Amino acid sequence: MSDSSTYDLVVIGGGPAGYAGAIRAGQLGKRVACIEMERPGGTCLNWGCIPSKALLKSAELFLSIRKAEAFGLKVGSVEYDFAKIIQRSRGVADQMAKGIEFLFKKNKVEHIVGTGRVSVPGMVEVTDGPAKGRILKADKVLVATGCKPRRYPGLEVDGERIMTSREALAMKKQPKSIAIVGAGAIGVEFAYFLNAFGTKVTLVEMLPQVLPVEDEETSKVLTRAFTKLGIAQHVSTKVENVKVGKDSVMLDLVKADGRETIEVESVLFAIGVTANLEGAVSPRVSLKTDRGYLVVDDNYQTSVAGIYAAGDIIGPPWLAHVATFEAVNAVNGMFGAAKPKRVKNFPGCTYCLPQVASTGMTERAVKEKGLPYKVGKFPFTAVGKAVAAGDAEGFVKVISHEKTGEILGVHIVGPDATELIAEYCLAMEMEGTIDEVHHTIHAHPTLSEALAEAAAATHGQAIHI
Repeated sequence: MSDSSTYDLVVIGGGPAGYAGAIRAGQLGKRVACIEMERPGGTCLNWGCIPSKALLKSAELFLSIRKAEAFGLKVGSVEYDFAKIIQRSRGVADQMAKGIEFLFKKNKVEHIVGTGRVSVPGMVEVTDGPAKGRILKADKVLVATGCKPRRYPGLEVDGERIMTSREALAMKKQPKSIAIVGAGAIGVEFAYFLNAFGTKVTLVEMLPQVLPVEDEETSKVLTRAFTKLGIAQHVSTKVENVKVGKDSVMLDLVKADGRETIEVESVLFAIGVTANLEGAVSPRVSLKTDRGYLVVDDNYQTSVAGIYAAGDIIGPPWLAHVATFEAVNAVNGMFGAAKPKRVKNFPGCTYCLPQVASTGMTERAVKEKGLPYKVGKFPFTAVGKAVAAGDAEGFVKVISHEKTGEILGVHIVGPDATELIAEYCLAMEMEGTIDEVHHTIHAHPTLSEALAEAAAATHGQAIHI
């Protein structure tokens, strides 16, 4: 294949947006190349969603075995091998990456290992990697370079004393103590994982609650659960004066009523992400940005015709499933397969125990909009399946429009919340009402009964409370 190869689409980035967009274009019979400097799968598959869930499963299983006696099971001393836990998570990521490579071949997507840059509209240059110097002509370009962890100013990330989520997923040694700065999904999941294996965890959040984007009631349940686990939590707290020593890190926790200095073995910064656009677009190609993120129209086209963007690089929500949705819709639109849709309703999920999942608005947001609303709430303590499984902490909370029954927001904290949320996502996508969920027969005994009972509770008709 010559250096002047022409493609229908060149995708820069092989994460959940990039690989999905490339595969969708391949399904449409287009000639596609996807340029990715690492393995296909991007941050999510290689250094995020997938390996972190493998770690969390190890933690969940370890804690379950330690509670085996409550289920009538006698187990001897339970030990763990931290290095093997990390090794397994890397193996899971390896397996999934090979799956993406297979899908590329199946859909005739050319995978180019390297760094891609839009030199001029319609032309992409490989600036690094084995194919460095190669020029690709493209009718259309999809920029899907995603985001990278935000770093704390002035601190060097060394993977031992100072880490981001990427280094934490490959840590060689378990820290005896750690401060996790940022109590969003990433911070909370690492707090649960490390605490399960005995690390002394201090969780620090600048905003007034853990999981700041979630409903207040959901956050309170998680706060109580983490307190029982021995995880120290500091909200409305800033971090200052971080001093890295040979064997530990000193830092100040600053609150409105004073400050406290703590010493820990490691610090993990989970303080958000920044756009990963550097080097992806030549200065000669002037793409409109907003706070570093590419600005796109309803068709996912940037300010320059023929150049599209999808996923984290176009801004929040920074979620893998949202990125995939955007990329598939962008490709459908650019090739006339379907009218592209922009993201409206989407699930947000956190995979610690208890799990947290939500879609739509929080109760606070509904109040701020001045909408008349009702709340239906049902606890897992009243769900037979949850009680039988010994995992009955939490509830399902449904917020609906008082007059129309339109579902405005759903918040679940408890067993399998991240799976259960899909039913309400579908209901909202189909513009279903609270009554339609209530009148749908849910199997007994299942956790999903709580979804119907919460809908029924909106009208005071829940049977089991």
